[in-house]
Amino acid sequence: MPQHHEYRHMPYSVEQIFDLVADVARYPEFLPWTAAARIRSRKPIAGGEEIEADLVISFKVFRERFGSRVQLYPEAGRIDTAYLDGPFKYMLSHWQVDAGPDGGCIVDFSVDFEFRNPVLQTLIGVVFDQAMRRVVGAFEARAKQLYG
Repeated sequence: MPQHHEYRHMPYSVEQIFDLVADVARYPEFLPWTAAARIRSRKPIAGGEEIEADLVISFKVFRERFGSRVQLYPEAGRIDTAYLDGPFKYMLSHWQVDAGPDGGCIVDFSVDFEFRNPVLQTLIGVVFDQAMRRVVGAFEARAKQLYG
């Protein structure tokens, strides 16, 4: 049951970071361990859009596909992700992007999950915190690349 929470100030607009996180199909271009992404479906929901997507995660000898439901609420700056199918018992993540008091934005990210496979759970548990910091860092580096 690894959990991770990160809170960062970034020198980008709420819209820029929201759009970057919402663009799931482009994750393989910059996100560590993400080998592929596919959008299954898109539909409007109250206040936003819901995407169902598959990601292929490749870590050492493990290569797993998992599906998730991503709910995008652009006006609120919120992105919620829930697990659909694949190697997890459960997986939830949440992004909240708000305007910073002195410009830029505040990014609040949290994730909580557990793998079905105890070997994989043990393996990721050893490096989980470092891996999640690397993931958030990859979004930050991508923002710098795209938005300067």
